[in-house]
Amino acid sequence: MCTKIYLGVGYMRPSWDEYYMEMAEVVKKRSTCLRRQVGAVIVKDKRLLSSGYNGAPSGIIHCEVTGCLREKLNVPSGERHELCRGLHAEQNAIIQAALHGASIKGGTIYVTHKPCIICTKMMINAGIQELVYKGDYPDEFSEQMLEEAGIIVRKYKETKES
Repeated sequence: MCTKIYLGVGYMRPSWDEYYMEMAEVVKKRSTCLRRQVGAVIVKDKRLLSSGYNGAPSGIIHCEVTGCLREKLNVPSGERHELCRGLHAEQNAIIQAALHGASIKGGTIYVTHKPCIICTKMMINAGIQELVYKGDYPDEFSEQMLEEAGIIVRKYKETKES
């Protein structure tokens, strides 16, 4: 639930959900994907642990230079992930946490789009306990597995002031 706290002089303090989702929105601006820009942040105990956006691995030429193979082959969204040069935002956030030794077990991931099945499986094994997402993504298997794993799933709802 997104509620703002009035602090006087017209200033409204954002809720934690608004705060972290806005961070995910900023992170997605670094995306190099030509089809969909996605950002993710992982938090635990109200502390930012990691962030990620979708794009090619470090040191690899970005899709904005090479073009999108999935686009060239008319691959529908949510299918044939192996044909993509990039990693998903959730994958990058999980990898960055591991790379820097931050335990995300018991954490919450805020993502600008609902995760695919591959990201869902990674989140389960990384110990993510809650997912807050903004935009939809066409992957029913992901939804089933999130439910089976007992991960709390909440769709972020923007307030009029957001």
